[in-house]
Amino acid sequence: MAPPLSLRSLAAAVLCLGSAICSANEALQQEVVPVRQVAIIGAGAAGSSAAYHLRSYADKYGVAVNITVFEKTDHIGGRTLTVNPFGNSSQRVELGASIFIQKNHIMYKALEEFNLSPRDPDEDSDSTLGIWDGDEFVFTIDQSDSFWWNAYKVFMKYGFLAPRRTQQLMVATIDKFLRLYEEPYFPFRSLTQRTYELGLVDVTGLTGEQLLKDNNVGDAYAHDIVQASTRVNYASNLGRIHGLDTMVSMAPEGAMAVKGGNWQIFSKMVKKSGASVALNTSITSIDFAPKEDKTSSHTRYTVQAKSSSSLSEAQEEYPVLFDDIVIATPYQFSKIAAADGVIQHPIDSIPYVQLHVTIFASPFQYSPAFFGLTDPKTVPGTILTTLGKDDTPTSGVQGAGKAGFFSISHLRKVVNPDTEKQEYLYKIFSPEKVTPEFLSRLFGVEVPEAFVGKAEGSTSNTAPISWYLPHVFYSYPRALPRVTFQDPIVGPGLYYTSGMESFISTMETNALMGKNVARLILDDILGASKGDSEAVNNEFGEGGAQKIICDRGRGEVPKTRPTEAVFKDL
Repeated sequence: MAPPLSLRSLAAAVLCLGSAICSANEALQQEVVPVRQVAIIGAGAAGSSAAYHLRSYADKYGVAVNITVFEKTDHIGGRTLTVNPFGNSSQRVELGASIFIQKNHIMYKALEEFNLSPRDPDEDSDSTLGIWDGDEFVFTIDQSDSFWWNAYKVFMKYGFLAPRRTQQLMVATIDKFLRLYEEPYFPFRSLTQRTYELGLVDVTGLTGEQLLKDNNVGDAYAHDIVQASTRVNYASNLGRIHGLDTMVSMAPEGAMAVKGGNWQIFSKMVKKSGASVALNTSITSIDFAPKEDKTSSHTRYTVQAKSSSSLSEAQEEYPVLFDDIVIATPYQFSKIAAADGVIQHPIDSIPYVQLHVTIFASPFQYSPAFFGLTDPKTVPGTILTTLGKDDTPTSGVQGAGKAGFFSISHLRKVVNPDTEKQEYLYKIFSPEKVTPEFLSRLFGVEVPEAFVGKAEGSTSNTAPISWYLPHVFYSYPRALPRVTFQDPIVGPGLYYTSGMESFISTMETNALMGKNVARLILDDILGASKGDSEAVNNEFGEGGAQKIICDRGRGEVPKTRPTEAVFKDL
């Protein structure tokens, strides 16, 4: 992949292209509308979706928009990351956000539009699943068995009513949420207002535990099945997560992933948007731009940027003034300094879960002794966890309880290139760093301090861990019950997407907030009244032509092509 363009060379290319297009449009005798300069800070699900949908809206309504995407890392997709065990891309596996479902309208539509191939995320994994409380497996199931046999096992253990009531509650809750995609609820300037209008405050204001009790779901089913789901999805126990995220955790029907990595959806979105892309670029500050017309009420912004990949702290003003800025990354981690008055509606600082994700390969299977068993065949391949009998919702590190981790999965078999033999690929979600001592107990063999290789003094010819990759995510907010949420508009022409994460944190919902912000920007461009999307539809016919004005002195330019560095390998 070619190195990313420097800030000044990127801006120079943008301005050069803008000059050429301006000259070509000078003869147009149509309505004069200046190009809208939009900066998007962050190229994860929300930022990529904002860019993609803003371009789509702009093309539909004949609006001139120039989009610049700033991304502090070297890749597009945010927390959608893939890794290649043993450096082999044919064995690629998701490190970050792993699945979405067909009801995720934005993700699924993009999958189809970009001709990406879906895959079953569990196609190569061990079909057996167990829920462990730190002492014993409270429930096990083989997902390769028939639906009716598995249903029989569930009903025999928990009765018929608890699963049925949970399913009905989940469906009713998700149906309410899905109305957020449609008029009159979309677009929305206030997420809090929509939460009340849709009746979702009744679930966000309660813990999952309270919600299930209020709906007469049995304690055993809630503790074992539902809580195992909230732990693997949000690293949270039922007493420490709101009801909406609890219901989202129970809605994995039709789960899928993109063959080759979910990040491709967001990379394709940015490419389709035609945005100028600055990778390895951090925005360090946002300030008001001086007003050339003292009588104008229109606010514009300057941003300072620096290279994320350089050890130097040098930063420079990006040579384009922006009419709109979308902060599409958690503000508390962004290290962006906003000048006085820029952020007019304070952005909440909320606690995020620090999740340790560890992927590794081993020729060994789980030791049954770790789980208090004797027969290796009785140990499930995928192990979810719940609280132990004496645990509370806050027991252990980050509420992990006696089990000490949230999940362990046998993902698939991979080939070790050194031995040319198949090994097992595992993935662990835990609240703290996985240690060699833990892995030694898990597999019943001594794992060295360096993880990979043979332990000192070992007489075995086989290394217990042959490939190892740990990663730490601030994966999602600690979703405690709440009835108010961060609204997307935080200043004139200044938007924030991460408020959605306290409501629901998924790839899809972040993409929905990106789409919402894109529509709000369009509404503002076309002068639509607040929340009145009908005014937008009547303002211009589809494809309505307008003259593009380029003020080179102020850095206003029309839409530009993306840097090839991002998409060279696609």
